[in-house]
Amino acid sequence: MRLKNIGKWAALAVLFAAFLWAFDGVVLTPWVMELGLTDVPTFVFMLHAVASVFLFYFLIKKRSELKRLNKADWRSFILVGLFGGAIGTMAIIAAIIKVYSADLNITVVLMLQKLQPIFAILLAILWLKERPQNKFFLWAGLGLFGSYFLTFGLEAPNFSAQGMFVPALLAIVAAFSFGSSTVFSKKAVTKISHSLSTALRFIITTGIMVVVILIITALNSLNINTGYEGIGGFGVINWNLIGAFMVIALTTGGTAIFIYYWGLKRVLAARATIYEMMFPVSAIVLEFFIHDKILSAGQWMGAGVVIIAITVIVNLKPVKNKQIENS
Repeated sequence: MRLKNIGKWAALAVLFAAFLWAFDGVVLTPWVMELGLTDVPTFVFMLHAVASVFLFYFLIKKRSELKRLNKADWRSFILVGLFGGAIGTMAIIAAIIKVYSADLNITVVLMLQKLQPIFAILLAILWLKERPQNKFFLWAGLGLFGSYFLTFGLEAPNFSAQGMFVPALLAIVAAFSFGSSTVFSKKAVTKISHSLSTALRFIITTGIMVVVILIITALNSLNINTGYEGIGGFGVINWNLIGAFMVIALTTGGTAIFIYYWGLKRVLAARATIYEMMFPVSAIVLEFFIHDKILSAGQWMGAGVVIIAITVIVNLKPVKNKQIENS
């Protein structure tokens, strides 16, 4: 009876984490924008820096585990910070900002993030020499096909600055970045506790964002227009924004990640995939009730294809490499 209760709580944990991520994209990120912060590098730095303050406790508590990491592991964590932290988060934040400013449906860019397993498996083929089932390529093609209709519906594509093309492209960059970080961290994270690996990801990403902001500042000083403010972006930071980032860190940020992985360790992967569909479902519901926006018929069709394709892909088992097994 006790094990059954744990399974129920684990399922609820995955569902709740997925809901929190949808809430972040639909509610909290636009809230930060309304408070005056729209400079993407500054936004991403603050997201990770504030969470790092809370996660630093685990770095100190679990510091003895750092001895288990070799140079390759540290390289993996740096790549995770670069792709999953810096590039991926900048891409999705930029996509949400563009969608919000153009009064489009945020659900589209949030759902396009669900393509990340496709990129994770494609990169695993190159990076980890894994071999997926042949069915993967069929379903990956269907997922990308569905993403087109999710973006444009049944209407002619709008490639203007006020259309969905640029935000969708940024969301796909985010999906690739998040998917690649999964591959990069696959071996390194098994050597240390999840709490320490989470802390390392946020702290390393914070350091990378400092470098990014300094480079932007230097380019701006040379009259090279980057489109961002560099150090000047911190000029809008006030206690209201700091409070907002603290709310994010304690809810949809680090806390949501901890809740998700606690549940993930206690439920079957196949079931977890189904539970994670709470993310797109919640995004659609929240976007309707909060921003009064709903997907068109063509976008609904595309969303359905994407969800089905990704669900099948995640549950496909990789083909065993007999040559590696016998070596």
